[in-house]
Amino acid sequence: MPSGPPIKISTRQLGDATVLDLAGDITLFNSPEIRKTLLGLLKEQRLPRLIVNMTAVKYVDSSGIASLVEGLKLSRDLGSRFMLYGLSKPAKTVLELTHLLRVFEVHANEQDALAALATGTNNLARSAGDSSGESA
Repeated sequence: MPSGPPIKISTRQLGDATVLDLAGDITLFNSPEIRKTLLGLLKEQRLPRLIVNMTAVKYVDSSGIASLVEGLKLSRDLGSRFMLYGLSKPAKTVLELTHLLRVFEVHANEQDALAALATGTNNLARSAGDSSGESA
């Protein structure tokens, strides 16, 4: 079975935030590499703010979603901020179908993500569509 094109992973610093740029499809074949990168950045480097740029990711399968969820969970455990931006329609659909779109802090583009960091606002409540707090 062909593994498809490899994922390209790079990081860059924008102020006190680190941007993880991903390019390519996130599948069973490369999600371990993404998982390793996410966990390394969060656990070993203790990044306070990690923004995942998914503008060049057209497809994410369940193993890719699992890697992102693991990164989100670790970031919450460590008190770090974890954001996604630039979701393609297929990637956004997968997150919607799994009811995870409201779990992640998602922004349309890098400027919106950085603006949310600057103002301290979190897109989570808006994307969840429920500002009433926790449900009983």
